[in-house]
Amino acid sequence: MKKSLIGALAVSTMLSPVAAMAETEVQFWHAFTGRLGELVKAQVEEFNASQDEYVVVESHKGNYSETLNAGIAAFRAGEQPDILMVFEVGTATMMAAKGATRPVFEVMAQSGAAFDPDAYIGAVKGYYTDTNGEMLSLPFNSSTPVLWVNRDAMDAAGVDPDSDLSTWQNVGAVLDQLKAGGEECGLVTAWQSWIHLENFSAYHDVPFATKDNGFSGLDTELALNGPAQVAHLTAMGEWAKDGKFIYTGRRNEGGANFRAGECALFTESSAGYAGIKAEAEFDFDVRPLPYWEGVGNAPQNTIIGGASLWVMEGQDEADYKGVGEFLSFLSTSDVQASWHQNTGYLPITAAAGVATRAAGFYEKNVGTEVAVIQMTANEPTANSKGLRLGSFDQIRGIIDEELEGIWAGDKTAQEAMDSAKERGDALLRRFETANR
Repeated sequence: MKKSLIGALAVSTMLSPVAAMAETEVQFWHAFTGRLGELVKAQVEEFNASQDEYVVVESHKGNYSETLNAGIAAFRAGEQPDILMVFEVGTATMMAAKGATRPVFEVMAQSGAAFDPDAYIGAVKGYYTDTNGEMLSLPFNSSTPVLWVNRDAMDAAGVDPDSDLSTWQNVGAVLDQLKAGGEECGLVTAWQSWIHLENFSAYHDVPFATKDNGFSGLDTELALNGPAQVAHLTAMGEWAKDGKFIYTGRRNEGGANFRAGECALFTESSAGYAGIKAEAEFDFDVRPLPYWEGVGNAPQNTIIGGASLWVMEGQDEADYKGVGEFLSFLSTSDVQASWHQNTGYLPITAAAGVATRAAGFYEKNVGTEVAVIQMTANEPTANSKGLRLGSFDQIRGIIDEELEGIWAGDKTAQEAMDSAKERGDALLRRFETANR
């Protein structure tokens, strides 16, 4: 924390000195640019204008991986921010960073700021709590994958835009129709591991990893090479071979293709809403993520992506009050409802969802409630609560590489996932050894 001086100190001998008022400065590092970056900036400005004791200073530090790495490097140098945005796969890494973070439940209790842990929806809260149900980091931007549909592209290919796309069996049939109708990009995806393995596993209630997906212990092993996952990736590999599924990259490169109107179907985060609404010059809608009928317990519930806010240790004790006040502000119903409606991220509190519905937003923006329903229709199981795996960012890199082997036709789905398990398990054992 630093102190910023608000007001000017008169230097003229004709003016008496004006006492400067010191405000506590809260450094907040995040990973957002574009429209999301603008909305974060607006939140910070609103908080700063609402009181005169604290000034939050927001700083963009790159993508999710870069922001996490920047935070780690800053802590080692003794220059850490007060609040660090960390994507969900970095949760285990942050939990293992003893002495680097201060649990949110402690910060809120010490600050005296308004905080009700039971206000957060279960599917979100469970991801960021310890075994005692205490919140370690504050949920901030939580999303889940959905299916985006370019209705104009469907119509142009002679396919009914209202076709049932609830199952992958139906999606496969529609992809055949789209190709026959001249559509060159039937399906594109963002975040392939998150959507087509991590969420796929949760949605079908099959394990992605042992030990309750890592929640029950560090001695977990990957289980992503099971029959359900292999069957799904085999089907996608066939679609890729036939030119019905187009692979564009590991992150969200496919978003540009869909927003430009080049693809008919797009599996992407619900948070794609902000960009698609702003850029798409075609009629679109959003559907639930498809599932394979008859596989596992589908549809169970999908899991969240996005990030949470971690409070870093090493600051002056008195300064954590400002952090608590800002986190409390971010959780208020008005702020959360606005964030949800403008971005497509989930409302992290039940009250924000109720406020959004009461305002008529879902009626005016059909489909925007899909993600909320998809996440909350069923109580999460051990397989659908989320993932808590060490070195998961690196493991995702391995998975991406193996998936690319499937799309290129160089490996079968079984070969690729067996290799991903072997390579990923080696990283899990290393993480376990380092954090015993």
